[in-house]
Amino acid sequence: MKRQTIYLIAIIGILLIAVLWSVTKYNGLVKKDENCTKQWSIVESQYQRRLDLIPNLVNTVKGYAKHEEQTFVEVINARNQALKVKIDPNNLTQTSLNELQSTQDNLTSALQKFNVVVERYPDLKANQNFLELQSQLEGTENRIAVERQRFSEVVNEYNASIRRFPTNIIANLFGFERKAYFEATKGAENAPKVEF
Repeated sequence: MKRQTIYLIAIIGILLIAVLWSVTKYNGLVKKDENCTKQWSIVESQYQRRLDLIPNLVNTVKGYAKHEEQTFVEVINARNQALKVKIDPNNLTQTSLNELQSTQDNLTSALQKFNVVVERYPDLKANQNFLELQSQLEGTENRIAVERQRFSEVVNEYNASIRRFPTNIIANLFGFERKAYFEATKGAENAPKVEF
């Protein structure tokens, strides 16, 4: 009788340890998944800040360069396209990130044309309002790069944890899936040409 009791206690102890281990691993994965979602929202807020600054910058330049209407239209259209792309942080796929990156690349291209227009107007470059907006936009571009890097680090930690044994058993059991990373823009491996 005592031997059966000892076996029963041992089995209950092992089951209890297995349940506690599973709960701990599951909660760890949930925390890492939530960190990915939180970091993605920070990336999105920086993109939104960028999109919010652009109309003010365009309106400031419009006063100086009324005949450059096509460039302004391209910038605003690119901004509006970027606004339309919404990504669900719980479903970060490579396709959705590529779509977002494509609209952001189009916006960057339109802003580069916009900057060429700005170069033609020395009075504009001395305008305090313009300088402040341009500085904010440059700062936002830097913030976007930093937050994308942080997002990639958080996703890397999450993806590695769901693939490691034995945590991968819990990840597979509860449906934790890999998250996508940002990829470099096509052509980013080529140095830009600088011509004078």
